[in-house]
Amino acid sequence: MKKHFLFLGIAAILLSSCNGKSANEKASGATTASEDQSTKPKAPKAEGTPRILFIGNSHTEYFVSSPVLFGEICKANNQPMDIDQLVTMGVSIDKVYNDHKTEAETYFAKTDKDGNYYDYVILQESTPVALAEPDKYVENVKMIVDKIQKNSPGVAIYIYEAMSPLQFTDPEYKEYFDEIRKNAISVTQSVKNAGLLRVGDAVNDAYNGKKGYKYLVGNKDNLRYGENSLHLLNDGGFMQAVLLYATLFDKKPSTPKELTLSTGTGDNDDMKKQEVSKAISNTKALAEIAWSNH
Repeated sequence: MKKHFLFLGIAAILLSSCNGKSANEKASGATTASEDQSTKPKAPKAEGTPRILFIGNSHTEYFVSSPVLFGEICKANNQPMDIDQLVTMGVSIDKVYNDHKTEAETYFAKTDKDGNYYDYVILQESTPVALAEPDKYVENVKMIVDKIQKNSPGVAIYIYEAMSPLQFTDPEYKEYFDEIRKNAISVTQSVKNAGLLRVGDAVNDAYNGKKGYKYLVGNKDNLRYGENSLHLLNDGGFMQAVLLYATLFDKKPSTPKELTLSTGTGDNDDMKKQEVSKAISNTKALAEIAWSNH
């Protein structure tokens, strides 16, 4: 596991970016964040197995892997799916593209007989950009979507709604949550056939104890962990994968007996198949939270 590639002082960067706002701007952001005007994108009709592409950084794959967990849940529910990913630790979408340019252009050049090589794309922007650089956020998303839509004009685009980068107990947690949510909603309105993957909303609901979920286990956060950046642990990763399945297919998936989950948060820990009942604290509550946010 690549835990030694932690982000550089992300909390300090975000604090300096947001502290420059006026009180009126902060209040306005909080109000807008509660008003989701986005609509659900319509996926094209696929001939054969549909395809999904994940583009992101360590919030897509770190302690747990969103593509891997989603794929395992699809398989367990007899939902065929071909999965590709472009992932680089700790960078924004434009840098993910530059880092994987040859591979990305190969993907984007492929065609399918139904007219859309990709049926779904998940775009996960870096937290500093998603929170404090809304113009760059829109620019990065438009850049990558333009490339994808050349051979996938009907692709359903899902913007990954990032989480508040602060601990839930931090007094400014809610302010950051509101701002990052507002920006994500705005981005969905800037591109064709786009909607929101409500990861941040689901994590926030879990922290607030919805559906009877308790995030503290032995006085430790069971959803996220990190020193410079908070990444999803087994509970959070499971909820995110269920949320994605429910969002794409508008139905609740059954939970497999085993999933590829994290063995711990140390440098020598990695991901391996584990019994879900032992590795995840409350699958029922987490699945219900995911469903309520789909």
